[in-house]
Amino acid sequence: MPDASVRLDTWLWAARFFKTRALSARAVDGGKVEVNGARAKRAKAVKVGDRLRVRKGPFEHLLTVQGLSEHRGPPMRAAQLYEEDPAAKAQRERHAAQLRVAPGLRYEGKGRPTKKDRRKLDRLVDS
Repeated sequence: MPDASVRLDTWLWAARFFKTRALSARAVDGGKVEVNGARAKRAKAVKVGDRLRVRKGPFEHLLTVQGLSEHRGPPMRAAQLYEEDPAAKAQRERHAAQLRVAPGLRYEGKGRPTKKDRRKLDRLVDS
């Protein structure tokens, strides 16, 4: 009996980590996904019990494959395809909270002045 498996890029898409299969394939090709501790190719066969490390933006997901699917379904069914490491999930949530609180980057010095900067300039010119 052949071992049940699904392509890595298809599984990532079906588990809703990426919006399209092309994006999941690009992430795998870019080295953002590891299977059982090793960098994988997009056609790598994923089996139940495999451990995945998916880096998406500033966040990292550590997963254990619980189910296989070649079709993208509702989010509730997609969440049943994997189990996330609780420590990694807590760390990711802390990192997300820090990013929300951190001040945003703002470009200063060149380009058009903001409305506030323009008003300051107008006050200087009028005085």
